[in-house]
Amino acid sequence: MNKNRVLVGLFLAVVVAILLSAYVYRAFQQATAVRPSNTQRVVVATTPLPLGTRLDSSNIKTIAWPGDSPVPGMLTSVEAAQSRAVITTIAANEMILESKLAPKEAGAGLPAAIPEGMRAISVAVNEVIGVAGFVTPGTSVDVLVTGQIPGATQSGAQYVTRTILENVRVLAAGQKIEQDKDGKPASVPVVTLLVTPKDAGTLAMASTQGKIQLALRNTIDGQTPDPVPVLQASVFGSGAPAPAPQPPSHHIVAQKPVVAPLPYTVEIIVGGKREDKSFPNE
Repeated sequence: MNKNRVLVGLFLAVVVAILLSAYVYRAFQQATAVRPSNTQRVVVATTPLPLGTRLDSSNIKTIAWPGDSPVPGMLTSVEAAQSRAVITTIAANEMILESKLAPKEAGAGLPAAIPEGMRAISVAVNEVIGVAGFVTPGTSVDVLVTGQIPGATQSGAQYVTRTILENVRVLAAGQKIEQDKDGKPASVPVVTLLVTPKDAGTLAMASTQGKIQLALRNTIDGQTPDPVPVLQASVFGSGAPAPAPQPPSHHIVAQKPVVAPLPYTVEIIVGGKREDKSFPNE
């Protein structure tokens, strides 16, 4: 009798264990199962895209993107980005957004990256002016010019350095071919800046009549402090201390000595007698 009770107990324990195992296994599968999500296709770059690059099937593709996490301005098909130019540099596998593309009718190349109402102007630079090559597309610079003060004579020429443009965006940096003094082609570094039409005239005048210098700035620094001009005398002065101011002197006027008037003489004749008498001249 006791033996039967033991067998029944063992059987019930095995059944309970099987049921619990099945429940745990099913719960584990449900917890680890990947739930299908709603996805959509978005356009990304397959290679790094410099400014002005025209998009086609060779440099863009579509990838899956969570449908519940849309990004404003994202493109969902290659056709939507086809034949359009990028107006900023784009990294490989970076999402192509509408804000990074020029209008469809703008074409490709540098002109597509120029916003309406703005101008692109290039200036020749060297390793010093170009901040040792750190002036690259997408960076921001200030433009300084050094020139002679108008009206100063050549013998006593005075020069001044002033900041004429601030927070100017660099569109491109590269090389152009010019002829040297012997007529041979030479490579000259140039930097292309994005400016307003008025600033384009200012920069053209500065580059032809003076010597320009670029000052690299942080791209998130939008301040325009308008620095004061720097005069040549303030940098290359003699350094001698200025003479101490002298107290005002009182001009003393020497008075002329008072000269007493000479007495006058009167001749008096009384009868046949003459007599001279002197009287003071008051």
